[in-house]
Amino acid sequence: MANPLKCDLCTKPATVHLTQIVNNKVHKVDLCEECAQAKGVTDPSGFSLADLLLKASLNPEPAAAGVRCEQCGFTQTDFKKQGRFGCPACYDTFSAIIEPMLDTMHKGTAHTGKVPQKALARKSLYDRLTKLETDLTEAIKSERYEDAARTRDEINQVKHTFGQKPPR
Repeated sequence: MANPLKCDLCTKPATVHLTQIVNNKVHKVDLCEECAQAKGVTDPSGFSLADLLLKASLNPEPAAAGVRCEQCGFTQTDFKKQGRFGCPACYDTFSAIIEPMLDTMHKGTAHTGKVPQKALARKSLYDRLTKLETDLTEAIKSERYEDAARTRDEINQVKHTFGQKPPR
């Protein structure tokens, strides 16, 4: 039998499972019956999934509760109601609140981006070619001509794969 899911807010078994899809991203929240009632999940007029996703709402930090964005005047309550920030400065203002939230939703809090597969393959071949050319130079300097010949052949093979014609 599989382990039952635990409540995201306490350690009891979760019986209420909420899913929200925003911009093709799935956000799931699992709650026990008591936490679901305490958060107003059973009362649609008082329920906010953004509030649950923050997880800081059960024990709001005193410092974060009174924080207001200096540029747009947004508060933590505004964010909970709307589910988004008012301006780019809000990300710096509320970083203590959103970093733990992002850390639980994603692999980390720093965006690393993506690299196109073709560019990644070219870089890999380029790095391989650079290493082989260094190896060839070292083999010639140390008069290991058989190793140099093998390295030269491998360089030609990599250049052929890379789309360059090997020198004759």
